[in-house]
Amino acid sequence: MIPSKKVYFLLIVGIFISPILSMILGIYQTIIITCLFDLTVFTFMVIDGWGMKANRVEITRELPSRLSIGRDNSVILKVKAGKIDAVIEIHDYYPQEFTVSTTTVTANINANQSQELTYTVYPNQRGEFSWGNMQVRQLGMWGFVWHDWQIPHSTQVKVYPDLVGLRSLSIRLTLQSSGSIRKTRQMGIGTEFAELRNYRSGDDLRFIDWKATARRAYGNTGPLVRVLEPEQEQTLLILLDRGRLMTAKVQGLQRFDWGLNTTLSLALAGLHRGDRVGVGVFDNKIHTWIPPERGQHHLNQLIDKLTPIQPELIESDYLGAVTHVVKQQTRRALIVIITDLVDITASSELLLALTRLAPRYLPFCVTLRDPQVDNLAHTFTEDATQSYIRAVAIDLLAQRQLAFAQLKQKGVLVLDAPANQISEQLVDRYLQLKARNQL
Repeated sequence: MIPSKKVYFLLIVGIFISPILSMILGIYQTIIITCLFDLTVFTFMVIDGWGMKANRVEITRELPSRLSIGRDNSVILKVKAGKIDAVIEIHDYYPQEFTVSTTTVTANINANQSQELTYTVYPNQRGEFSWGNMQVRQLGMWGFVWHDWQIPHSTQVKVYPDLVGLRSLSIRLTLQSSGSIRKTRQMGIGTEFAELRNYRSGDDLRFIDWKATARRAYGNTGPLVRVLEPEQEQTLLILLDRGRLMTAKVQGLQRFDWGLNTTLSLALAGLHRGDRVGVGVFDNKIHTWIPPERGQHHLNQLIDKLTPIQPELIESDYLGAVTHVVKQQTRRALIVIITDLVDITASSELLLALTRLAPRYLPFCVTLRDPQVDNLAHTFTEDATQSYIRAVAIDLLAQRQLAFAQLKQKGVLVLDAPANQISEQLVDRYLQLKARNQL
């Protein structure tokens, strides 16, 4: 039991009244009255505390089955009050590695009523974490004491890549698919035959199928048009760097985590468009290789196999990774390397590896830029130290652009964007490549 503010208030009042009573009644009578007053307060505390044991609230915790890194994940505490109104404070022993919206949840709940209390946790690393018990304080019916106890509720939780972002992307792709396919067919973009339909005003005359039109039954007027759509069952290979450059922190997460989110987003888009998707994770060797497959079930396999992987302080072997892919994939494919780049000199092996892929394959270099460098480069200041930092940031960005220009000259596709924005931009670029039949 913990005394409440009411108890301290009553005791302080008694202390202030005692001198006045001593002048009126005398010291002996004042001591007796003060002792009786304190004993009464203490008695009410004990009764109030014991009475709470029979009126404890019932609390259960509901967690998402899989937490997403870099997202606010909701935790729901379901509270049911007993026969009296409940004033409670709940401290949930969440994993200390997480950032939380509040450390203590408070509520006033009417008797025999239930209420859901919510707070959020923000994991900034993947893995398995321990969730502890819940510490509960409930104010007594008379408000004299806080009844304090623990509810055993320890459990293990796993933090995955950004599954919330994947769900949002899946919904967006689904909503786009019917409308975009219809639009694509009207424009005649694609190489794969989809269907024949009646000619409509504005259709390209080159897509009229005269043989099919001639075979139509007599009386059916108007030519038939061949409807084409982007080719499916192409191959998309994603190489994710887990070496030294990917260990740096960007916007609170490791660059590798942003790269992993990007990998899964691109894989989802590829599988949604009917392509075969394979993923390789490498440092100075191929750490994980998942052969290309089709179907949405393959995404679950990718999530399960890629989630436990962590970056290492090892120099990456880009030539070795590319050589492995070339041996595994002999036919033309879109090969996306997700990494970071410093300049032409420091990233010379990466540039060489990418240029070796063209023109047999379609290489695509995706780099995750630190938004803080952008902010420093575009922040004007009169301070000498900050001006020097700004000059360094501008030079870093300029060196990156020189390297990208060299890659583009060799036929390599390039996307350089802030790490926290890269997923959406890469998916859009991939969909553009599909629509233009560049694969």
